[in-house]
Amino acid sequence: MYSLPAYAFIAQDFTTQAALYTHHQYIAGFIMKGAFAHGAIFFIRDYNPEQNEDNCIGKNLGQPFSGVPYFGTLFHNDVMLAFGTPEKQILIEPTQWIQSAHGKTSYGFDVLLSSTNGPAFNAGQSIWLPGWLNAINDNSNSLFLTIGPGDFLVHHAIALGLHTTTLILVKGALDARGSKLIAR
Repeated sequence: MYSLPAYAFIAQDFTTQAALYTHHQYIAGFIMKGAFAHGAIFFIRDYNPEQNEDNCIGKNLGQPFSGVPYFGTLFHNDVMLAFGTPEKQILIEPTQWIQSAHGKTSYGFDVLLSSTNGPAFNAGQSIWLPGWLNAINDNSNSLFLTIGPGDFLVHHAIALGLHTTTLILVKGALDARGSKLIAR
């Protein structure tokens, strides 16, 4: 099963689907802001730079500041594609290069799998699934089941909820062990 709507009408009622998704996105966003706030409290109050020199904690400070806007931009681009307005995307050249390397030709980069003259492209035509590179560039998405905006919204709502729940559970486990990573 690709996705099951919570109510039968939601599969066709994209306004309701978008409203429910936005509602849960806001809730998850508030919870994520709380998680980032607790991380900031730790870095301000309990962080010892000498003790944590060159370890992963010392490098985590920049993650919320660099990752969240980038994730938001990717999220925006996915929404624009899902709702049929790709011209409203915010173009990110590094992302485009990565997608091109995996066979997306619409950006016009002649690199790795998107290069029709390269050995990887030619070998890919006959091994594994013939025609899979063509399917990457097919707007009908015929590789699996057809998807629409509702599938996109359900996927990201569930994914964000699961990741946020995991953060809360990890924080609880660390707190139960008296970890210094948890701000008091």
